[in-house]
Amino acid sequence: MGDFVNVAEIFGKNVFNDTVMQERLPKKVYKELRQTIEEGKELDPAVADVIAHEMKEWAIEKGATHYTHWFQPLTGVTAEKHDSFISAPMSNGKVLMSFSGKELIKGEPDASSFPSGGLRATFEARGYTAWDCTSPAFVREDAAGATLCIPTAFCSYTGEALDQKTPLLRSMEAINSQALRLIRLFGNTTSKKVTPCVGPEQEYFLVDAKKFQQRKDLIYTGRTLFGAMPPKGQELDDHYFGTIRQRVAAFMKDVNEELWKLGVTAKTQHNEVAPAQHELAPIYAQANVAVDHNQIIMQTLKKVASAHGLKCLLHEKPFAGVNGSGKHNNWSLTTDDGINLLEPGKTPHENIQFLMIMTCVLKAVDTHADLLRESAADVGNDHRLGANEAPPAIISVFLGEQLEDVLEQLISTGMATHSIKGGKLRTGVKTLPDVAKDATDRNRTSPFAFTGNKFEFRMVGSRDSIAPPNTVLNTIVAEAFKEACDILEKADNFDDAVHDLIKQYASDHQRIVFNGNGYSEAWVEEAARRGLPNIKSMVDAIPAMLTEKAVRVFEEFGVFTRAELESRVEIQYEAYAKAINIEARAMIDIATKQIIPAVVRYTKALADSINAVKEACDADVSVQTELLKKTSLLLKETKDAHTKLIEIEGQAVAMEEGARQANFYHSNVIPAMEALRAPVDELEMIVDKEMWPMPSYGDLMFDV
Repeated sequence: MGDFVNVAEIFGKNVFNDTVMQERLPKKVYKELRQTIEEGKELDPAVADVIAHEMKEWAIEKGATHYTHWFQPLTGVTAEKHDSFISAPMSNGKVLMSFSGKELIKGEPDASSFPSGGLRATFEARGYTAWDCTSPAFVREDAAGATLCIPTAFCSYTGEALDQKTPLLRSMEAINSQALRLIRLFGNTTSKKVTPCVGPEQEYFLVDAKKFQQRKDLIYTGRTLFGAMPPKGQELDDHYFGTIRQRVAAFMKDVNEELWKLGVTAKTQHNEVAPAQHELAPIYAQANVAVDHNQIIMQTLKKVASAHGLKCLLHEKPFAGVNGSGKHNNWSLTTDDGINLLEPGKTPHENIQFLMIMTCVLKAVDTHADLLRESAADVGNDHRLGANEAPPAIISVFLGEQLEDVLEQLISTGMATHSIKGGKLRTGVKTLPDVAKDATDRNRTSPFAFTGNKFEFRMVGSRDSIAPPNTVLNTIVAEAFKEACDILEKADNFDDAVHDLIKQYASDHQRIVFNGNGYSEAWVEEAARRGLPNIKSMVDAIPAMLTEKAVRVFEEFGVFTRAELESRVEIQYEAYAKAINIEARAMIDIATKQIIPAVVRYTKALADSINAVKEACDADVSVQTELLKKTSLLLKETKDAHTKLIEIEGQAVAMEEGARQANFYHSNVIPAMEALRAPVDELEMIVDKEMWPMPSYGDLMFDV
């Protein structure tokens, strides 16, 4: 048994949180910082100096020797440059440890090597990191020692956003201002701020580190490019919510403790559907903090896995044939005085404010379905979406029986007079109590589902930052709120106007509501009849960022400029092409150096065996001969596909970077990769396991 851990004692111990600030900062300084956090007031440099000094002293007490501005560039991962607290040697041979307000507020990393999509030339190197004081600083402990991490935004010398955080913060300001306008119309005069809150569920795989090191495809790309299915996969559903293996349980215990120290509210952990797949979910936090925490979660999963002789795979589809990994993004809107604006109450048909907000969300999602789909676009997600394991690539909204019934009443009669009640769940067992039943079931096939008091965007990939989907969600809902307010503020009779607007939005955007099976072919056909977009791949999704309606909504709320959007489009195309290029080159390398030589050895061994048997006796060698023929045919097919992939990959590399190249990778290189994989996976089922050059799926998924 491990040591007892008191969560209350360790939670947040490495975070410069509100409690620490109250204890260490002078009252006036603390008050001014709170005003900056809550009201966006500019921080006085003198106040920043005091905060920086106390933050440094606190961090040094925690063992920190360095600090870093921790930011999220467009690489998809976090970045950091470490500086020590040493400022200058003194005459007595000692060293002065200092950290100024200027160093706290602003950093200056070299921006030239980060993706900018043409916003910055390579020689224009200056970039700035700016402290996001609404996300608390923390001390991270790892092999480098203890480091003070300061969450920051990252922008260029000319002010363009070069990161994921800056647009998110802009979108949070947009939805705050428009949501306040809306609730003021409904008589709320006390709430001062509306914040989007997010709870992202993180799925991941764990494999043995030694076996991982024997798979070049996992090392280079994060997924298996070759691999035959083992005799058992996930057919029995026995892994889902099953008993957690001891090695994994020890890993999860250490992950939780690390996260709790950093103030991350790791709440739920369980086995997922696929063998070796697991999930971790935190409690809700405001959107920008949730984004930071999710990055911390992904880093912690990888770090702790290494300490346990494991490797954490965050790729959306590390194994073909079993479920991949996603990141369900649970999104809600909460006021500073604790009101959840997506809480329908016991009688949703009577909650007019909720119905207005809900129909605004329907309008936003329907109007910008392509943009929402693009926000979850990822190379790995292309293997997952629509594959009966994740939501389809078609955006639709699940409301459940209760809300759909209210919506239909509004559309058909203009009035909602009742709501379906939850009732009691009768167990049929005398010793078990009857339990209160929700008024609606859940729908795991829906990409955007209402689940009681929040919307769950289930499409996001497991590796991806949750900043882009939340930036889009905040912005498009802010637009819907604004358009509603523009109408309602001019109305002579507010009650009549809001009633008419709810009915109009419900009628105009009813097509986006779907409560059925999203996996069925019938839904694909029905969605096409409704005119809903079915965007199947990342390269098809990218153009959504530069439609006129997308540019208009982002520029109207100051979330992105057209130039920033153009840069992101360019970065996305390049990222797609580079990812597939790495995968293709890895396949070529593995086939050349490992698979083809292994199969040649096997065929030689078979041929030698046939000759030896013939020389020793006149026995039947038809089985060996048949195996040799089949293996040789598959080897020829492998070599031909290998040669073809080399040729096509060479054509792709020679093309100019951009949309045309990315589309060529999607349309030509990926099919060539699949053509190489097919005979190799068949060969794995034939070739002697002792001769096969890498661990099998069974070795990876069932030996943890």
